[in-house]
Amino acid sequence: MNQAIKRVWIALTMMFVICLAGLSYIQFFSSEKLADNALNKRQLFREFDLPRGAILVDGKPIAESVPTDDGQFTYQRQYNDPEQYAHLTGYYSLANGSTHLESELNDWLTGSSSDLVFDRLTAMFTGQTAEGASVELTIDGELQKKAYEMIPDGLRATIVVTDPKTGDILAMASKPSYDPNDLAVHSTSVAAENMKKLTNVKGLSPYTNPAIGHLVAPGSSFKILSTVAALESGEYDLDTVLDNPTKVTLPGTNTPLGNFEEGICARRPQAKLDFIFTQSCNTPFVGISEKLGAEAYEDVTERFGFGQQLNIPQSVTASVFPTGITASELAMSTIGQFDTKTTPLEMNMVAMAIANDGVIMQPNMVDKVIAPDLRVIEDPKPKAFSTATTKEVANTVADLMKGPVTSGTAMNAAVPGVDLRVKTGTAQVRTEDDGTPIVNSWITGFAPGDDPQVAITVNIEQVDYNTGHNTAGSLMKKMTEAVFNK
Repeated sequence: MNQAIKRVWIALTMMFVICLAGLSYIQFFSSEKLADNALNKRQLFREFDLPRGAILVDGKPIAESVPTDDGQFTYQRQYNDPEQYAHLTGYYSLANGSTHLESELNDWLTGSSSDLVFDRLTAMFTGQTAEGASVELTIDGELQKKAYEMIPDGLRATIVVTDPKTGDILAMASKPSYDPNDLAVHSTSVAAENMKKLTNVKGLSPYTNPAIGHLVAPGSSFKILSTVAALESGEYDLDTVLDNPTKVTLPGTNTPLGNFEEGICARRPQAKLDFIFTQSCNTPFVGISEKLGAEAYEDVTERFGFGQQLNIPQSVTASVFPTGITASELAMSTIGQFDTKTTPLEMNMVAMAIANDGVIMQPNMVDKVIAPDLRVIEDPKPKAFSTATTKEVANTVADLMKGPVTSGTAMNAAVPGVDLRVKTGTAQVRTEDDGTPIVNSWITGFAPGDDPQVAITVNIEQVDYNTGHNTAGSLMKKMTEAVFNK
């Protein structure tokens, strides 16, 4: 009998130890994982009942939690100037989760960051409600407003403005846009219905910030990188005379490639880089690609940020320069066609590098993080992302970038009194049934040339050539005027 009692006692003790161990593991080792689990509705409901920190621009909230009396939760997330900032803030939704900065900054905004542990302890002992931190962005509110408003409705377009000396993002606006307030409502059925409507809008995804999430063929704007590769090789300089035929046959194929028929490239069967770059001639770059080979371009593009993950703190889709390709595919890739794909931010980083003596500063959108008691708990400092090329090469390309504005493909972007340096690009996407070519239009550059203050990139997706080219140049002009108050 005593032996049986002993066995029962041992079994009960072991079960108690197992239960205690399991509880301890959940409490101390799995708590964060469980709290972050999307299926954990208790955690989600708890967060919705707390005063979430604000996202600020120029000290004013573009996203904030305001008291509500709807009977479900104490606070309601509210977005101000919503369409203007939707692709930056994203949304904080009971039905649809969170995206963009609302997701990336969640630890600070909810107050769960380790930087705020003292604040949480203080709230626990005083009985006060723990508040989240507020995050001030680097965005210039006036530039953001103008960038968004100047993009014509009905276009799929993006404008990015940065400070090439610091990497600070001053404006990042895209259309089409949406109102995050429609997704932040407490009613999950209403939020779900609103999301369904948004997903039917052509060219819009509430899950994607086009400036950092759309991979688009860059066309001739990529020739900035191809020119860097040529100059770095030592095989070419500004005095090199290159063959510039109207058409060439792509290596190893019977496929012809020509210069832009409406341009003036045909005036010079042979030309130097300044004319070729200014008029955006294609055919000379075929010969350059054959001489340099793929490795040179792969090296240059990697230094400029292609293929690399980036966080601003939104996650940036890595731009692509294709590898393992044929000579003909390489030729097309070096003029921004074939499978070369890039985000608007990446092409802005290209302009930043040329503007900043070859050094790309880390793109950044967070100026500072402010605790509820107003102390600054994070204050990111500018740091280099990469040395993309040498100062000498960067300055040579910067000089070449004068040409398109003064006498080339970007004359419609010129602003009197501002030394603007740019490169344009057009990448054909498809041809309509009536023969109209549909293209992606680009212009990227910086100003002023002698002391760059901003890098500006404009991308318009899937439009006819005339609309794309004329509008891209016009938007670059207007954005430059907005920056310099012209």
